[in-house]
Amino acid sequence: MMKDITRQFVLIVTFIATVVMNGLANVLPLNGFTTGSISDRFAAYFVPAGYVFAIWGVIYVLLAAFTVYQALPSQRQNPALRRIGYLPALSGILNSVWIVFWHFEQFPLTLLVMAALLISLIATYVQLGIGRTRVSTVERWLTHIPFSVYLGWITVATVANATQLLYMNNWDGFGISAVAWGVIMLIVGAIVAGAVIFTRRDIAYALVIVWAYVGIVVKQSPTPTIATTAGIIAALVVVMLVVALMMRRPSNLTGGA
Repeated sequence: MMKDITRQFVLIVTFIATVVMNGLANVLPLNGFTTGSISDRFAAYFVPAGYVFAIWGVIYVLLAAFTVYQALPSQRQNPALRRIGYLPALSGILNSVWIVFWHFEQFPLTLLVMAALLISLIATYVQLGIGRTRVSTVERWLTHIPFSVYLGWITVATVANATQLLYMNNWDGFGISAVAWGVIMLIVGAIVAGAVIFTRRDIAYALVIVWAYVGIVVKQSPTPTIATTAGIIAALVVVMLVVALMMRRPSNLTGGA
């Protein structure tokens, strides 16, 4: 029992610390730069319009709901929450570390931390059994959906982080044009999204991908090849989601805890 209480307390503290760190990074701002102003330096084709980053507000609201839910005495021995253990705390720590490295322009380290954050969220996603386990409506909204949205955004952010780093280092792309590489990265994101959609039928994850790709259409409108590709993929993700939802649900869907 004490281990469960300790876990609940650590998750509360790390969530609050993460929100405070992200807030101060832009209010101060940390090292004299806002997070967005640094991103705007890079003319990478995978970066969406600025308004898209408002999704962080949605993510933090959902994570706040999760944090309160997991802290309830009734959830102290919840098997699913025990399985994910301290993973949400780890993702919060990695989020904060990324902010520090980004604001102090340690860009190669930001990619390493972002990759670690992605892995921690994938682990959380798998341990919760999202798309594979039947849960109550309350648990779906307060545990599954927060991490579906978070993972969806970090999937996009990881690819964007990688493209920004390559741009900063003037990578010539094996002679392939920057626009062509932009299209390749968009397709990679679509493949990942398709895999999640057809194996997990995760509506929240898919909608985050659509949100990001529509933002890329807006941001990259001066480059028709990129904007058109992003628009087509956004529409394709919607189609894949509809098809996946119409298909028979996986036979290995199990009951909730």
